[in-house]
Amino acid sequence: MVICGGGTGGHLAVAKALNEELVSRGCRTIFVGSSSGQDKMWFENDAAFSEKFFLPSSGVVNKKGLGKLFSLFSILNLAFKCRKIFKTQGIKAVVSVGGYSAAPAAFAAIISRTPLFIHEQNAVIGNLNKLLKPLAKGFFSSYFKPIFSYPVAERFFSSARLRSELKTVIFLGGSQGAAAINSLALKLAPIFKQKGVKIIHQCGKNALEGLQEEYKKLGLSSDELELFDFDPKIELKMSRADLAISRAGAGTLWELTANALPSVFVPYPYAANNHQVFNAKFLVDQNLAKFCFQKDGEIDADEMLNLINEMDIAQISSKLSGQIDNGGARKIADEILKDI
Repeated sequence: MVICGGGTGGHLAVAKALNEELVSRGCRTIFVGSSSGQDKMWFENDAAFSEKFFLPSSGVVNKKGLGKLFSLFSILNLAFKCRKIFKTQGIKAVVSVGGYSAAPAAFAAIISRTPLFIHEQNAVIGNLNKLLKPLAKGFFSSYFKPIFSYPVAERFFSSARLRSELKTVIFLGGSQGAAAINSLALKLAPIFKQKGVKIIHQCGKNALEGLQEEYKKLGLSSDELELFDFDPKIELKMSRADLAISRAGAGTLWELTANALPSVFVPYPYAANNHQVFNAKFLVDQNLAKFCFQKDGEIDADEMLNLINEMDIAQISSKLSGQIDNGGARKIADEILKDI
């Protein structure tokens, strides 16, 4: 079967989790993604996929006029290429994890009448998934009934621990980093240093060099700070933290939940349909997380400190593990294999 989609780390993590489960059941899987975005970085050398195809696909949402029209024609052209791939590879089903790079293979599934299964990661359905949902054989979501637990990798559960006090904080701006969260970390660093709280900071590739210099000026030692751009074993860093300050992309949110790590979420203000707010709302409504909103490109450091001081880390950590089951990928795979 084909697994398609990606573009960003959240979609690709779902693709990886589902692929590992399907391959363990004896399925032969092929990845179809984009030559842009992060797809190649994640899967070009992944031996779990029998074949990988990286197509010159691009998004439509942010295009205007002729640019949008050109993108649509390009997707249609690539869909017919995917149909040929399906024929030569003997594809029996297509599993879309969303993102712009899912479009060619997902449309090819409809054109070729190959069963299409969709995983929607966010609390607001994306445009592509909204369009294709009525035509899909199966639709899986952690927010819409019937509820399926998010397919988080087992390593986030196995590295989980109950937190009791704030000794280490982790800043997570997503796989590409976030300028506002990076700036906030620098503002809070002297305060955390004074309190003896260690910092783990995922800053993104482009910001790494500049932040190394800024932290050096603040006098933080290697014992007080761990700065990095990207780590495929992020669960090990999460596990050492007692609190996360993070964007609210669905993948990261559910990984933090599986790891029982209390979080203050700073939703990305330009996310389509404000979906990051809706992703985290169910946790905030249960007092299992906090929101700190970015305004005019800035995050208020005083507001963040007040929110952290209000949090009962021990109580939140103990309740988070009950919000997600370990086995989301297994149950989704059960449904897919039952229907083909």
